[in-house]
Amino acid sequence: MIAQTIQLALAPVFVLVAIGHLLATLSARLSRVADRARELQDLYGRSSGKEHETIVVLIRATDRRIVLIGKSIRAMVLSSLFIGAAVSVLFLEEILGIDLQLVAAAVFLIAIALLMWGLVLFLRETQVASDVLRIPSEMRDPKA
Repeated sequence: MIAQTIQLALAPVFVLVAIGHLLATLSARLSRVADRARELQDLYGRSSGKEHETIVVLIRATDRRIVLIGKSIRAMVLSSLFIGAAVSVLFLEEILGIDLQLVAAAVFLIAIALLMWGLVLFLRETQVASDVLRIPSEMRDPKA
């Protein structure tokens, strides 16, 4: 029966691997955004006029991105912990001989909900990043 439990635990482990890759991506993005934030903070003190206003907009967007990435990372780490708990419940059920299927299912559903929330936050962060990267129409079409 323990072999069957190991087979049941494989699917959640694959989800853990996927979350690990997403966390690596988010960590890399956070690092780049933090570097950009430092650059903008340096430019903030040396700018004036329209350039200063643009830098303020970029700083606000960068701050928003940092917050969203942080929340996404937290949601995905919590998801990973809940997946680990679901796998543990499966093994406890087998070892103790107690029916914990509903508990395992509930814990796994919470993990998936947290993963989905983390992905929504990641999507939102990429939207904020894209919004800031818009090239003004006068730069795209010099004839206009």
